Amino acid sequence: MGSKSTALREYFATAGYHRPGERRLVQKIDFFILTFCCLSYFLNYLDRSNLANAYVSGMKEDLNFSGDQLNQINTCFTIGYVIGQIPSNLSLHYVKPRYFFPFMMFIWAGLTMVTASVHSPNSIMTIRFFQGIAESSTFVGTHYILGSWYTERELGKRSGIFTASGLAGTMIGGFIQTGIHSSMDGKHGLRGWRWLFVVDGIITLPVAIYGLLLFPDTPATTTAFYLSQSEREMAMSRVSLVDRPSQDQSAAAATDRDLSDSSSGPAPQTQQQQQPASSPPKRKILTWHFAKRVLTSYEWWGFVILWIIAGETESFSSNSLLSLYMKATPPPDPSKPSIPKYTIAQLNNYPTGVPAVGIVSTLFWATLTDFLGGKRYLVGYFIGVTGVVTSAMILGAAHSSDPTGNKSTAIVFGAYYWAGTVYACQATFFAWANDAMRSTGQDNKSIEKQEEDAVFRSVVLAGMNLGSGAVNAWWSIVFYGASMAPWFERGMYAMIATSIALALWTAGLSYMASRAERRKDAGLPKLEGEDLPPQEVSAQRREKATTGASV
Repeated sequence: MGSKSTALREYFATAGYHRPGERRLVQKIDFFILTFCCLSYFLNYLDRSNLANAYVSGMKEDLNFSGDQLNQINTCFTIGYVIGQIPSNLSLHYVKPRYFFPFMMFIWAGLTMVTASVHSPNSIMTIRFFQGIAESSTFVGTHYILGSWYTERELGKRSGIFTASGLAGTMIGGFIQTGIHSSMDGKHGLRGWRWLFVVDGIITLPVAIYGLLLFPDTPATTTAFYLSQSEREMAMSRVSLVDRPSQDQSAAAATDRDLSDSSSGPAPQTQQQQQPASSPPKRKILTWHFAKRVLTSYEWWGFVILWIIAGETESFSSNSLLSLYMKATPPPDPSKPSIPKYTIAQLNNYPTGVPAVGIVSTLFWATLTDFLGGKRYLVGYFIGVTGVVTSAMILGAAHSSDPTGNKSTAIVFGAYYWAGTVYACQATFFAWANDAMRSTGQDNKSIEKQEEDAVFRSVVLAGMNLGSGAVNAWWSIVFYGASMAPWFERGMYAMIATSIALALWTAGLSYMASRAERRKDAGLPKLEGEDLPPQEVSAQRREKATTGASV
């Protein structure tokens, strides 16, 4: 018991900071990175959730929605979101994040405010497509940034805090809509749901300005005034993967560093500085060989398919099924059909329990898997069980003798709240992917290879969300269309199958990741054809031909 309590104290109190100044460095990047990224993601999810809040608060009737048009709007957003994934993450290697992230925020803030002026669902579809492109920069871009600054022991908690901020946006959005509807509905001739988009867009602008001024970019390109030269060097050496800047960023970073450090005199040149970190790459990264490396790596197929499956286990929450269930519930008195069972305030407030549960689950699992040494795969098994049980609960209520009675209603609410725990997979699975692609030691690698590794990591992280979005674009219409409310029976069976598939895929991927890690720890080369340049593959083949060795 004593050893466990000591380990817990060390984890939460010191987090293994043994180098002079390291704790102070982490406190600085925690403040400047997490505040901007969390506020950005909070507003990102506030915007997404407010579409559903507006729908149940009068937009459906005002714009004459019919059938599955709400799902079609979400599909338009998802298509834009998918298109923007990889280009957005690649842009971070050529445009400084402190310029790129705020620029995209300005775009989506403007589009959010424009939504207040629409007069048909088709107009919203067009706006949401471009909004999806702009908002695609936030999630995977932030996970790339977090993986550039934080060690494996730190990453899960930070990923969890970041993901929880988005869930907080979903949760608070319902209360904001309730307040706006009660205080501003009809003001200056605008319905309450229209004011929701105006307010949402306005509050995004100050956060974008904050990021433009204070976001620190990546360790290799940062010119943040609040980081000393020694702290910048420590930041680059703390994580095993050093993200080398591209040519344009390198030149700008070198110039900014020279200007910022000139007032304090020349800093002693370390071995890290003597390396040509600011020199342009000796070869292009985005080549056919790089494409082959990505498409033949276990990381690409393993983590992309993992997130495709895991993303669909979030369908209960991401498609606002509890809100749609409540909206479609028959009125308690059939003789008074104009009096619904739930008020607008209840339609907005009751579903906030789902992201609230998600926040607790995300922080719990992110912290636990950090403490357990990065065993992120445990979440996959937990979600598998959760998806099967909650789906069975809803199906049972739907086929009970009194599906609209209090007992069935309590079971449905309990199932949807429990299903909110699956949000834990966002933080843990992206942290798992970051861990797997950063774990190779970099000491004997050339700068060009290190830069290629950084781009490889960003492409895989973006590919995870790309794959998930590409499937979700049609999955939500096929299995969770608004016209299928209140029971979504087809979706319940799809959730059971998806949850079982997630548990099985998690088991296979954890085996592959463990095998790759063991080979790295043993100093063995990768398996033939797995993420190796052609000349190294040829050398392995010649060695096997002459010695019969297996690699």
